[in-house]
Amino acid sequence: MKLNHLNLTVTDVAASRDFLETYFNLKCVGSRGNGFAAMFDDDGFVLTLMKGKNVQYPKTFHIGFHQESKEEVDEINERLKNDGYDVEPPRQEHGYTFYVQAPGGFTVEVLS
Repeated sequence: MKLNHLNLTVTDVAASRDFLETYFNLKCVGSRGNGFAAMFDDDGFVLTLMKGKNVQYPKTFHIGFHQESKEEVDEINERLKNDGYDVEPPRQEHGYTFYVQAPGGFTVEVLS
């Protein structure tokens, strides 16, 4: 059995889509105005974004993007920091990891 899709409710579909395309190489394959976007990764996983008004995920909720190396984690962290995102340096926990608040109201973990 393989998980093949996930839907996120977000406050800003366009900003969330742009963030995921820019930093995590997801590709938008379809959208309906500013209310919906369907995104694919290279393995066929589908992430859909749907607009909502009062988006509140539990404090520990997040989606994760695994990287092949610590250097890739560092690169994404540096790009986000240079682009104005509030990110702490990666640290060794359950992996080499950091978290970032994404546009649209959800949290992303990047780890190797």
